[in-house]
Amino acid sequence: TIEVKGSDLVVNGQTVKFYTEKDPANIPWKDTGAYYIVKSTGVFTTTEKAKAHLKGGTKKVVISSPSADAAMFVMGVNNKEYKSDIQVISNASCTTNCLAPLAKVMHDNYTIIEGLMTTIHSYTATQKTVDGPSSK
Repeated sequence: TIEVKGSDLVVNGQTVKFYTEKDPANIPWKDTGAYYIVKSTGVFTTTEKAKAHLKGGTKKVVISSPSADAAMFVMGVNNKEYKSDIQVISNASCTTNCLAPLAKVMHDNYTIIEGLMTTIHSYTATQKTVDGPSSK
């Protein structure tokens, strides 16, 4: 069953808290017991902005998109470089997560000198829905 109780979503008896805070520093993560936050809004993608979640009591933030300055880790590629004292990380892009593990295996075994890949996926918020120049 799914129902709404106040500002919470209840799924099969499990309460899921929802917040409509514009500033992540105001979300009371400590009260919810949420120690790891996955930031998937496409906003707050720098380390400094993502760190706002730490003020609410969480311990770690994973940005689910590329970041200009956060340490970036891809499972199976460089995840062993992760150090537990890092509070904010990025898990790169969906394209990187698809290509990097395969490219790593190929490079480790055969040495890639050059490469080219084509990716096809739905358009994103920063892309046009019709052909044309992109501001990105």
